[in-house]
Amino acid sequence: MTPSDMAALPLRGVRVLDLSRIYSGPYCTFLLAMAGAEVIKVETPDGEHLRKRNANTGAALPFPMLNANKRFMTLDIKMPRGRDIVRALVPRMDVLVENFRPDVMDQLGLGRKTLTEINPRLIYASINGFGREGPYRNDAAMDLTIQARSGIMDSTGFPDNPPVKAGPAICDFYAGVHLYGAIVSALLHRERTGEALAPEVAMLDAIYPSLCSNLAMAMADGNYVRRTGNRHGGLSQCPYNVYPAADGYFAIICINDRHWRGLLRALGREDLDQPRFATISDRVKHMDYIDAELAKATASKTRGDLAVALNAAGVPCGPVHSLTEVIHDPHLHANGMLREIDHPEFGPLTLSHSPLRFLGHPRTPYQPSQVLGAETASVLAEIGIGEADLAALHNDRVI
Repeated sequence: MTPSDMAALPLRGVRVLDLSRIYSGPYCTFLLAMAGAEVIKVETPDGEHLRKRNANTGAALPFPMLNANKRFMTLDIKMPRGRDIVRALVPRMDVLVENFRPDVMDQLGLGRKTLTEINPRLIYASINGFGREGPYRNDAAMDLTIQARSGIMDSTGFPDNPPVKAGPAICDFYAGVHLYGAIVSALLHRERTGEALAPEVAMLDAIYPSLCSNLAMAMADGNYVRRTGNRHGGLSQCPYNVYPAADGYFAIICINDRHWRGLLRALGREDLDQPRFATISDRVKHMDYIDAELAKATASKTRGDLAVALNAAGVPCGPVHSLTEVIHDPHLHANGMLREIDHPEFGPLTLSHSPLRFLGHPRTPYQPSQVLGAETASVLAEIGIGEADLAALHNDRVI
């Protein structure tokens, strides 16, 4: 990428102080960094929790995945001198991101009111579990607990089995994406009006809309089917399921009559093109029968053969890939979303780029995450802290 390409990145020149940790905040700031912002990631002198996971098991992958293209410094913000340094850095920042519980930053003397008095243009952005109002506001929140409280676990699994969590950490990442959008909106608002907003995203709020199909069924009938397995969450689409294939499983969804007829032709099951299955609502009434008949048709075919035939017929479908297959997916590597790198700290890894693209511009150059505190000295030099002061800060475990 040329200097002019770098200058064209939409957030070029925006400076972000990242006090967040684990998934939700770091993913938000990863997106900001990949869009061109300068993100300074602040870790404790011992390093954040993700950095400490056992790299030999692959458990360390989330840290380099979520922290590329950032600058790294260490700082203990629980110590008075550490808080002084945050307050000294704030005038040079456009955005601050944190994902502590409500009131924690106020208790540290680093709350929005304090820091925006220092820098009135600072966009003070927060993620928390439940927001600042309501009976849950002070409860601890992790992805699992939000999945439990939001209804995701109640909606995941099969009807005759206990609730289970969704496989990915969806609540953390939904919150991170929403905060990214809120920060960009706040930057635009500041440019237009001069006012610095304080974006805040609650994980519970961010995930609720994703349950719309399930919620529709619950609102219509208090005795609804809580867990629908691989069927539609509102049981209002058919076919909508995962079916057996000769080499695994295959997902099929038909959202209109054209899809249905195309599916029957592709599978050689035109015998199912009957008046009693003419509409979606008709098919929903006969869901068990249709699923059983489609399973007979798919079971003898490979996932690859099904994908070719059904895509040619215009039917939404896809093979159920293992995670190993996804890591090596030729499409994700061809379009630049995935890349194999020899990480300077964690060794050979397959890492993702930002899913946000800007057509007409090449992807942002990828810079792997750095070792703990790699740029502490250079960041502190910007606020006049020299070698003698650095040594004292090291001795006192502030950095």
